[in-house]
Formats: sequence, structure tokens, C-alpha cells
Amino acid sequence: MTARRALARYHRRRDFSRTAEPEGRLAEASGERPSYVVQIHDASSMHFDFRLEADGVLKSFAVPKGPSNDPHDKRFATPTEDHPLEYRDFEGTIPEGEYGGGTVIV
Repeated sequence: MTARRALARYHRRRDFSRTAEPEGRLAEASGERPSYVVQIHDASSMHFDFRLEADGVLKSFAVPKGPSNDPHDKRFATPTEDHPLEYRDFEGTIPEGEYGGGTVIV
């Protein structure tokens, strides 16, 4: 599947005239090694987003309880829509009323 097709759900959920989130026009890989990012997302509830580069996009997972220092703790992670690679650096506030509205911090 192309990155463009993988991002279709991401694009359907956002109004880019209202949000500063990246549209995902670039599909440049980060280099030899895949990248990842963990973001704190204070939306309807505060949670962590884990994003891992694969197939030209960021495969994304919401982790409601966040990370733990105890390796025996189990944490639930639910898959969300793929995000564009530019989302690795996205920090800001998604406007209220928009999908995922709230603050995002890398």
C-alpha cells in the first residue's frame, strides 16, 4: 500500500484549514534506520501516542496509561490511523472541535 493510500483515513478526519497538523505531502524516510516518536496528547483524555516509521508513514498507537518504569507492567496500546512522517516533529494545539482536539507535545 502506498503512503498516500495509507493516509486516506488521516486526511478524512482533519480540516487542514483549521488545524496546524501536517498534511503529509512529503514522504521522505528518515534515513537508514526507522524513526519513532512518543507524544503526550491531552485531548478528551490525556494519553500517550507512540508512532513508529514503517512503509513511508508513522504507524500509530494510543497508550492510555502511558509508559511504566516497571518492565512487568502491561500497557494497552490501541492502533489509530497512520500519520505522515512529518508528524514526528509536530507539537501544538489541535483546535477544539477538530478530531483529536487538544495539546500535543513531543
